[in-house]
Order: sequence, then structure tokens, then C-alpha cells
Amino acid sequence: MIRFSPGPQSSPRRGDLLLSEPFLDDPYFGRKGVLICEIGEQGTFGFVLNNFVDIDLNQIAKDIPAGYGRVSVGGPVNVSTLYYLHRFGDLEGAIHVLDDLYMGGDFEGLIQRLTSLPLESDDVRFFVGYSGWSENQLEDEIQSRSWFVTQAEPNVLMDTTIDGEDFWKQRIASMGESYAHIANAPSDPSLN
Repeated sequence: MIRFSPGPQSSPRRGDLLLSEPFLDDPYFGRKGVLICEIGEQGTFGFVLNNFVDIDLNQIAKDIPAGYGRVSVGGPVNVSTLYYLHRFGDLEGAIHVLDDLYMGGDFEGLIQRLTSLPLESDDVRFFVGYSGWSENQLEDEIQSRSWFVTQAEPNVLMDTTIDGEDFWKQRIASMGESYAHIANAPSDPSLN
């Protein structure tokens, strides 16, 4: 049987990365990483980073150049809306998340910048839907050990080349030796 005892966790902060515990059986959050983008009195808001869908962005928003980037399902809330993270701190209305990473802002201004970026650029990431927790809900889930709280550099958070569970495994392993066994845990605990 795999045992894990995450250390005492502080409250999550904007820019933290949540990694689900290895046996969480949930289509949106099982073996996923969620970037926390905003925390306030209304609750917590973030995006699942490693839940990609096979769809071209310009099928969602016609103004986006064909073939640009991958789309991730950011979470189960408001899945009919397109959200984005980017590195354009001067984009009007953008919200600072971490270092040189921002969320939202003027969509038309973003589209203008996309036309000058290579298709494989890691300056912008797109999401349909988002992940949300009511006030104190996420803290309760962390205390019940549903999530590990860690950090990652913006270049890791913006990388769309690492698929699904591989991203989760790499980020768990990066937390240190005491977490390495968790990264290799089977998703079904009865298989251990």
C-alpha cells in the first residue's frame, strides 16, 4: 500500500500549483495540475493545465490564427467560455498571476499580438472552462489531502508539450525524494 503524508500545508496562494493526490477518481481533477490564478472572498479560481482536448482554437474563436496552440479544459465551470494565460503584462485589463504570467485582458489586443507570434510560442495558453472553489472549500480539500500544493516556473506552466499524466508525474517527482514514490503510484490503489 502506498502511504503519503504531505507536510503541513499553508493556504494556497495566487500562482501556486495544485497537484491531485494519486487516487483521486475524478474526470476533471484526477492526476491533474491546477494553476491558482485568483483567490478572494468569493473563493478560488484556476485552470487545469494538463487536460487537453483535440480541437483547433479557431473553431472556438474565429479570430485566432489556425493551428495556434492547444486547448485545455480548464475545469468544469463555464465550459462555453474561452480563457487565456499570457506573458503580456501591458495588455489592458490583464491580471497578474505570477512573475511574467498574466490572465485575461483585452481579447482584441491579444489577437493582434498572436499574429506576430510563431504557432509553437509559449507566450499564450488557452482554456475552455475553469476550476472554482467556494470560500474555504479548497483549504478543506488540502487539509483532507486531496491536493499537494507546490510551485512551478512560468515556462513549465506555459508548456503544452507534456500530455496528461506525464505532466502530473513530472511535477510530483519535482517536489523531492519523499514524493518520488507517489509519482509512480498506479491510479488504482488495488493494483499496488
